[in-house]
Amino acid sequence: MDPNNPNRETRSTPQYGLYQRENFWKSNNGETVPFNTDPAKLEALAKDHLSENGRLYASSNAGLSHTHTANRQAFYRHRIIPRMLVDTNTRDTSTTIFGHTVSAPIGFAPIGINKIYHPLGELPVAKVAGELGLPYCLSTAGSQPIEDVAKANGDGLRFFQLYMPHDDELTRSLLHRAFDGGFKACILTLDTWQLAWRHDDVATSNYAFYHGIGADLGLSDPVFKKRLREKGIDPAKQPNEAGALWIDNVWHGRAHTWEKVQWVMGVWREISGGLPFCLKGIQSVEDAKKSVEIGCEGIVVSNHAGRQVDGAIASLDALEQIVDAVGNKTYIMFDSGVRGGSDVFKALALGAKFVFVGRLWVWGLSIMGETGVRHVMKSLLAEFDILMNVAGFQNIDQINRKTLDSFEKNYQLLPVKSAL
Repeated sequence: MDPNNPNRETRSTPQYGLYQRENFWKSNNGETVPFNTDPAKLEALAKDHLSENGRLYASSNAGLSHTHTANRQAFYRHRIIPRMLVDTNTRDTSTTIFGHTVSAPIGFAPIGINKIYHPLGELPVAKVAGELGLPYCLSTAGSQPIEDVAKANGDGLRFFQLYMPHDDELTRSLLHRAFDGGFKACILTLDTWQLAWRHDDVATSNYAFYHGIGADLGLSDPVFKKRLREKGIDPAKQPNEAGALWIDNVWHGRAHTWEKVQWVMGVWREISGGLPFCLKGIQSVEDAKKSVEIGCEGIVVSNHAGRQVDGAIASLDALEQIVDAVGNKTYIMFDSGVRGGSDVFKALALGAKFVFVGRLWVWGLSIMGETGVRHVMKSLLAEFDILMNVAGFQNIDQINRKTLDSFEKNYQLLPVKSAL
């Protein structure tokens, strides 16, 4: 933890591992570490800061949470093989995504309705992402206007995650706003055009948009404002009805098709001048192949962290199969179930080029706003940086399947806390 170690001179990114030293030293200055970032303790603390509805929405999974459980069990069956006597003084955590160099292969996954976690919603999250040099992905279900989020993110690299309405004029408007706001890729989410059955949320009528919370991204859209006028809805006097009209356009329950995906890909490329278009929610080899066939620049292997299809394949297992099928034909990203630096490592080793995390920073946002998000993500970066150091890896390219000892799938139904 010598701050003057030779790695300082050789890497292109900050020495994230020194955040550990910084926290160890705090007590000497009469300071305390913001909070414990162990995932289980982090989630428990976040629940203490949230309303019941906020707590339930953050933790609810589809059905019996079996997909969520499988996500975590899949990570456990892969074990890292450390190497010794490697000159990790030369290590560097940087990588590239769609031609952009970023400080680590870790990004902020798109999560909606951030205002139920903190009054400022997505703004402090986007700010921290820009500050740390990590890609930020804004959800269409975000609770701040696209333009305000872009401003908070500054010069950061940002992507727009689209939930596609069946209102084509509204879709075009959202994509124009995203491009004008400096978002460098469109990521169309495929698995959440309707919310899954989540027992706790249903039992408490826990749908923020139906209660006048979190629709600011839609309410600030010129086309959607026109739709409100057409319906005779005054959002100032009828916030519940306005929020319902918005989210019923986004999580509408009406399926899309591959033909519609090709249409919106063409619209995005027309608006953006050819910036990358990706699909999120890919879990089958057949869908991955189809994504390549129609010309998508990337896919996100994801099961929405177990929040959509109960009893589905673990996202990490899907990743392994998809990489074997199309790993050299498209840019493969990953999310679902990531809780620490070793999880990021394992996803990269199995062939992902980039990893998104979500619930970790949501919990940090809930606990301490901007400071909480920064602490969680700097801790994750430090953990990953230190892991590369002590396990003997100099760069991201060295992380591959040979670095893992992988066991056969043998899942049993075991109770797994949502943080594990």
